Amino acid sequence: MRLPQQPTLFSTMKGTSTMKNKFYILAGLILLGAGVYLSIIFFGEEKKAESSKTIAAFGDSLTYGFGDESKEGYIGRLQSKLDQTYPNKNYSMINHGVYGYKSSDVLKQMLKPKVAQDIRNADMFIVYIGTNDLLKSNGGDLYPLHHEKLVEAKDIYEDKLNGILETLETANSDAPIILLGLYNPYPDGDQIEKYIDHWNESIRKKAAEDKNITYISTNELFKGKNKKQYFADSLHPNGKGYELIADKIIESYPF
Repeated sequence: MRLPQQPTLFSTMKGTSTMKNKFYILAGLILLGAGVYLSIIFFGEEKKAESSKTIAAFGDSLTYGFGDESKEGYIGRLQSKLDQTYPNKNYSMINHGVYGYKSSDVLKQMLKPKVAQDIRNADMFIVYIGTNDLLKSNGGDLYPLHHEKLVEAKDIYEDKLNGILETLETANSDAPIILLGLYNPYPDGDQIEKYIDHWNESIRKKAAEDKNITYISTNELFKGKNKKQYFADSLHPNGKGYELIADKIIESYPF
């Protein structure tokens, strides 16, 4: 009868070595799995962050959206259009438009801590300001026109607009700026049109000096259209009017 073979030192060491190898392989697989999982989480979050864009808008009642029955204005409508056009990107809008603001008010607004933080965190800016500068300098409306006051107001406006754009670029040089031109709320007034064109030329020239700024005109949007269909009052667009502005922005800028 053959007695069972007793384990030798060599066979014991070999068995121990095999178990260690299995342990190392198992541990390696666990670490590899953990690495793959963490990579998915990390790069997934990074990709998500890259696809998320915040747009901060500054201006007066037109940026605020006054006159739109749906309370969206061109900002809310632009948000909807971006969501539809770029479903894989996550756009969010911060609307700092305030009824009655002039360019000097926007410049002061940017000094507020919360607004300054929004400027630093934004990926893009929209600036739509100047209508109140023009109107208020002329006495609150555009009839009659006061040439000397409008010329003086334009110089002040250009200075404040430069300050707004320099503030944005100093605080956040990576964020491009969309600069909207003014429109004539009284398209039948030829004299008013000349001043609107003159002010827009200054806005356009400022944008042309800086590759980070894109000028988008709005004055042609309402020409030849029935004002009652596109305006809520003598100055502010209704929903259809703001829709035209939002369409012009998304058609003119490569988001």
